[in-house]
Amino acid sequence: MPFRIRDDVAHAMEDGRGVVALETTLICHGLPRPGNRAFAHRLEEVVRQAGAVPATIGVLDGAIRVGLTAEEIDRIATADDVLKASTRELAFAVATGRMAATTVASTIHVAGKVGISIMATGGLGGVHRGGESSLDVSADLGELARQPVAVVCAGAKIILDLARTLEVLESLSVPVLGLGTGEFPGFYTAETGLPVRRVDGIEELARLVHAQRAIDPGVGIVVAQKPPAELALSARAAEALVSDAIAAARSAKVTGAAETPYVLAHMAERSRGTTVALNEALVLENARVAAELAAVLARTARP
Repeated sequence: MPFRIRDDVAHAMEDGRGVVALETTLICHGLPRPGNRAFAHRLEEVVRQAGAVPATIGVLDGAIRVGLTAEEIDRIATADDVLKASTRELAFAVATGRMAATTVASTIHVAGKVGISIMATGGLGGVHRGGESSLDVSADLGELARQPVAVVCAGAKIILDLARTLEVLESLSVPVLGLGTGEFPGFYTAETGLPVRRVDGIEELARLVHAQRAIDPGVGIVVAQKPPAELALSARAAEALVSDAIAAARSAKVTGAAETPYVLAHMAERSRGTTVALNEALVLENARVAAELAAVLARTARP
């Protein structure tokens, strides 16, 4: 079997306790060193403090690890040439023994396959700008349509075409809920002008998740909440950073899977680290909410 589940994660699942899946692309390709390693441990601790068990997912030594140990987190956070593995690269990583970090898509995929129903991340992928011509659409959306995983996030990354992203999610029948907001967040900004269905509080959210699972148990859910107000950018400031970063990527001929990390790194440099601090803060808050949701869902699950 390609899946190896850490003992405490397996026991929590067997006992019906809440488990939260966490990606590793954020650690390996999203945050700068050396702070990425400490952040990964802090993220797991936030989940534990909020009442759930963290399951950081990655590929090491020919196996998909569901719940990295502390030593394995240190290893993947400090290694060079870690493969960024979306769902389609998982088999390659396993077969070749490559160390690989899971994206949002592959983390959703693995979580769904092993029975973990909650994931926390920063921002979703989606339809890229110009995607109506390039057909550049993140695998995140397809996995949400195939796996029964609720993903707590700060909306989709502002570098994307957010309106078309929501249209695709609608076409895939994936519910999009705004926790405490009726406006779909744009990762670094809360201001997008795009309406979503609002829910208030974890208990109401848990009832909706239970209802969705009863009605269509094979489809995921997007749970979007605004980035922390004290760090969030205005729509104008965020768009200025994005436009500059995308222009730089075009000039450097950066495309495909390398584009998003390049653009985010460029934005971090131009904002003098503001976007990195915001990214960390919103991921931690999403992890906290995901853990609280997982705990409530476990408590209110029907026997």
